[in-house]
Amino acid sequence: MDKNTQAKIREGLLKKKESLQTMLSSFATKDPNLKGDWDSKYPRVPEGGLEEAAGEVEEYSTSLPIEHNLETQLQDVDNALGKIEQGNYGACESCGMQIEEERLIVSPGARFCVMCSGKQG
Repeated sequence: MDKNTQAKIREGLLKKKESLQTMLSSFATKDPNLKGDWDSKYPRVPEGGLEEAAGEVEEYSTSLPIEHNLETQLQDVDNALGKIEQGNYGACESCGMQIEEERLIVSPGARFCVMCSGKQG
């Protein structure tokens, strides 16, 4: 992969990272004890009855799978950025061959080549 393409991918990954962090911070906080982990904020209604409490629980339970999905995406982005920094970006984690450039452009966080990704699923 040429340096221009890799630089564009890196730039796109940095933008995606910023976007994911912004989305997460709107309803979660970084866990200071566990790198890469975010904790959904539990909404608190200072005064309220049973209905308000039920609404809080529903809001919280709805945010948990969203948090998990965004965390996973953020981990993939961080993983790809780390590989770029280490100079081994684009190598398939299974067979070691170079991942197709077109695949990396479409999915910059791809960890496997097309052949090996079929074996992973």
